[in-house]
Amino acid sequence: MLPRLGRLVGFDAAFWATTDPTTLLFTGGGQVQLPEQTAPLFVANELLHDDVNKFAQVARARQGVRTLAQATRGALGRSARYREILEPIGLGDELRAALRVRGDCWGVVCLHRELHAPAFSAGEARLMQQLAPHLGEAIRTGLLRAAALDPQAAGSAPGVIMLAPDLTVVGMTPAGGRWLEELPPAPAGLPAPAALCAVALRLRALPAAGPPAAALPRVRVRTRAGRWVVLHASWMSLEESDQIAVVIEQARPLEVAPLLMAAYGLTRQERQITGLVARGASTREIATGLFIAETTVQDHLKAIFDKTGAHSRRELVATLFAEHSPSGPNQPSA
Repeated sequence: MLPRLGRLVGFDAAFWATTDPTTLLFTGGGQVQLPEQTAPLFVANELLHDDVNKFAQVARARQGVRTLAQATRGALGRSARYREILEPIGLGDELRAALRVRGDCWGVVCLHRELHAPAFSAGEARLMQQLAPHLGEAIRTGLLRAAALDPQAAGSAPGVIMLAPDLTVVGMTPAGGRWLEELPPAPAGLPAPAALCAVALRLRALPAAGPPAAALPRVRVRTRAGRWVVLHASWMSLEESDQIAVVIEQARPLEVAPLLMAAYGLTRQERQITGLVARGASTREIATGLFIAETTVQDHLKAIFDKTGAHSRRELVATLFAEHSPSGPNQPSA
């Protein structure tokens, strides 16, 4: 995509990442024409430090696209990222876009221009805004296809990866080593896969007292073998130093289901109805619980079936909440 995009919107360097649409944590990514040593700096700036034009801000904005010049009103030096990372390597304005589909952000992209090159124009930003949903749709469709082909692989025991303060891997359990090999490889310049770095840095950004276990950073990611896994990070206190322990385990159906419902394009109310269907609620019970008419429930169910390709409630539950395998009842295609 990037070479074609370069012919439409000229740029000198670029960064991209796929994201978990719920947490916006990176699940994979890469960069073009950026020094490898800058990758940890960019990730730390996004997850640890206050700044302008961050991906989380762009993803929440109505347009979903913003330049650094726009965010700083032409004074790029107001951005710590510009002062500490971009300017020292000869880069100036940046154009960031959230790859959103119906409000869910499936990825992000950042285009850079050299220090003395013209800033990105309003027309270029509008063009990127038009392209972003199509790029997000490509990621969304790829995840649906992966869900349909997800193998029932062996060796799914939880594993633990130990990270040093600089995010290098310093230890692991045998199961952790197997999961590490299965995760998407580390982007250039990062010491560990993007998902590992993301949950670790999000943990470091939390207050010293720390949240309850239920609120610890988590991210869902598809492995290279096609399996869905969940990563969650916590502090491990040792005698000499504190290290971060990241637990990797195969995702339970209930953890993958919200991601798949978003990928199928279900609306907020359709997701609520689908969750109630999974609990065995009748049409009348759903209507009563959501304060809507039974005919409205039936209309929503028809829309849900059309979007997911399911032909019955049982098939819908199997599609979204059962373990995914090639023999499953519904196999979305690209």
